[in-house]
Amino acid sequence: MTKRMRSNLMLLLTAFLWGSTFVAQKAGTAVGPLTYNGVRSVIGALVLVPVIAVLRKRKAAGGRQSGAAARGKLLLGGILCGLALFTASMLQQTGISYTTAGKAGFITALYAVLVPVLSVIIGKKIRPLIWLCVAIGVAGLYLLCMEPGKWSLQSGDLMILGCAVVFAVHILIIDYFAPQVEPVEMACIQFAVVGVLGCIGMLIWEKPSLELVLSNWLPIAYAGVLSSGVAYTLQMVALKHADPTEASLIMCLEAVFSVLTGAFVLHETMTGRAAAGCVLIFAAVVLSQLPERRKQNQLP
Repeated sequence: MTKRMRSNLMLLLTAFLWGSTFVAQKAGTAVGPLTYNGVRSVIGALVLVPVIAVLRKRKAAGGRQSGAAARGKLLLGGILCGLALFTASMLQQTGISYTTAGKAGFITALYAVLVPVLSVIIGKKIRPLIWLCVAIGVAGLYLLCMEPGKWSLQSGDLMILGCAVVFAVHILIIDYFAPQVEPVEMACIQFAVVGVLGCIGMLIWEKPSLELVLSNWLPIAYAGVLSSGVAYTLQMVALKHADPTEASLIMCLEAVFSVLTGAFVLHETMTGRAAAGCVLIFAAVVLSQLPERRKQNQLP
């Protein structure tokens, strides 16, 4: 098996873990959103600590060291990512209490279409194809979430859509800082920020019992260990040898896995109209990930 094939398999596993985490989030709604996100993020940060130790050891063996400026960027990037991730995860965990895991997965997937739209803020141009993706995505959202003749989203779906917008901002922050810092270390910092904010918030507003947390240990641990720790590490390793286009398309399957695992584990069902909406949203996401065609007179 080639490195490229192994990378694609790791990315497929990553997409499955992230998609199935919507089921874990739905199963963990008995725990307050601040508690759930706080505890899972602390676990995620702790899982990444040994990974960082290995990476630093290899970096030291290669004679590479980070300066004060790089560490400052790492800290700033981690904090900003953490604030964005905290906002997005709170909207997502609160919203998923009022909708299904499958719907949440597909609505969240719209962040892939929103990223190039929001990139206008930082001076990037939008390809005409993206506007087509937006139109297809809106049509899919209508079929998935709205009743015929109505233009109003239910509260849970609206929160998930807000989560998709914030996730798009989160991606833009990552895109800016990731080339300048160690991505895994920045991920660890962002999880730590979410964990601290979540744990402080839960003590103020939710005051959970240890018994409640322990009774929901499986969905919390699944999200913390597999989604935050293992999946993120697999993605970082896989991207070193994966084709960017193939990687983007494979990661689009996250939404599909959210529906499949939601049906298998939680016995969620979906109407034909909603399924058609999922197909349109998936098409919009896939099209948005296709690379721009080079001009004929442009050198390869």
